[in-house]
Amino acid sequence: MRSNDVSRLGRSVSAIGQGCWQLGGDWAEVGDDTAQEVLHAAADSGVTFFDTADVYGTGRSERAVGAFLADRKDAGIMVATKMGRLADPHVPEAYNLDNYRRWTDSSRENLGVETLDLVQLHCPPTAAFDIPQMYDDLRTLVAEGRIAKWGVSVETTDEAMRALEEPDLATIQIILNVFRRKPLDRVLPAANAAGVGIIARVPLASGLLSGKYDEHTTFAPEDHRTWNRDGSKMEIGETFAGVPFEVGVEAAREVAAVTPEGWTTAQLSLAWIIAVGAATVIPGASRPQQARDNAAAGSLPGLDEATLAELKRIYDERIAQHVAHRW
Repeated sequence: MRSNDVSRLGRSVSAIGQGCWQLGGDWAEVGDDTAQEVLHAAADSGVTFFDTADVYGTGRSERAVGAFLADRKDAGIMVATKMGRLADPHVPEAYNLDNYRRWTDSSRENLGVETLDLVQLHCPPTAAFDIPQMYDDLRTLVAEGRIAKWGVSVETTDEAMRALEEPDLATIQIILNVFRRKPLDRVLPAANAAGVGIIARVPLASGLLSGKYDEHTTFAPEDHRTWNRDGSKMEIGETFAGVPFEVGVEAAREVAAVTPEGWTTAQLSLAWIIAVGAATVIPGASRPQQARDNAAAGSLPGLDEATLAELKRIYDERIAQHVAHRW
């Protein structure tokens, strides 16, 4: 497994991390025992970075990760969590010190730790990014010992660029995949120059980039890929990376056609994210073997120029018109 140094974190992270949204909810059901098998399979495969959030199953994902941590105390594991999406209403004013303390105290209890390794603001409203107090209150949490480092999870490249103005920002979590390339223009160069780690989320476009779906694929009723295709429940970019499903299925077939022999299409998609400069990429998994297969992408050789060019052609011709102007 490759690892990448992130100077603002003061440590290295595995190139392939483990996303833990699926262990909390909004996907097909993952039982508690299976969740532990997934987490241990990832760690056994070299994954050292695990990403969760307080809103995933209202603490269920964090508690699963906490139980896992209790078994892997000396494994050099870093856990990132997120806070803010439990706010009701979800408004800029909710991102304040009192709520931060309440949210982080809950996460510390769920994860069984005194100090949280990394806390990310969980896609705040755009207007909140221009409120200096939002960042100053995070610095207070560091001073109080509740958190070690802080970052932001964003929806748009403009939000990322505003957050990069903060001198102690450690990480930016952003949607980045073969179908969502806009962060390559400004965000990745600026973040890498500043020593800020890019955490690539939705790396497989909610499974589209596994190459396993067709026009007739359906998902469980509780799965966000069923109930959020129109963006009525949460930001539409979080489901299939904002790509219309049928468009994504056709484009994914073309991605599958250029997948190197012996690789899966998912592994190609993850390897691309490593190649373009993300610090870590956080695919989810609902089965232990899926976690192992994802992690294996962290030790694959680099992509050749012909493959990179073909992936860009697919994006330019099929995908860009649906996503580039929005995020």
